[in-house]
Amino acid sequence: MADTATTEYTKPLPNREDPQYAPFWEAAKGHRLVMQRCTQCAHIRWPANPVCTECLAPGFEWAELSGRGELFTWVNFFQGYHPEWAKETPYNVALVKLEEGPVMLTNVTDAADEDLRAGMPMEVWFDDVTDEVAIPKFRPRS
Repeated sequence: MADTATTEYTKPLPNREDPQYAPFWEAAKGHRLVMQRCTQCAHIRWPANPVCTECLAPGFEWAELSGRGELFTWVNFFQGYHPEWAKETPYNVALVKLEEGPVMLTNVTDAADEDLRAGMPMEVWFDDVTDEVAIPKFRPRS
């Protein structure tokens, strides 16, 4: 892995101050994957939401997840829709279905695009893009 924290990161960064997502980004900084879990029905939801998408209850807690899942689908981008991502084309954008249920939009690393397969076991890793921001990405699980 390249140590991107030691170089200048020029892509847009997430808004870590957004109260709905601040706990997610704080946990990611510590290399932990968390999502909201409903205190009424225990449904794990993503993206973050003020009410449960299953039972509509407002209560939740931040739950640490395993970071394991499987590749659901992906697409390769050959055109960069932002100048900084254009420098990296082609790159993949993927959906990983986590063991706990939610599907997460991400990038798959450490595998050639031609080797990706639906159902491939995945694990999270955290790209420390700055001293304050770590972005969860996924790689094949051995």
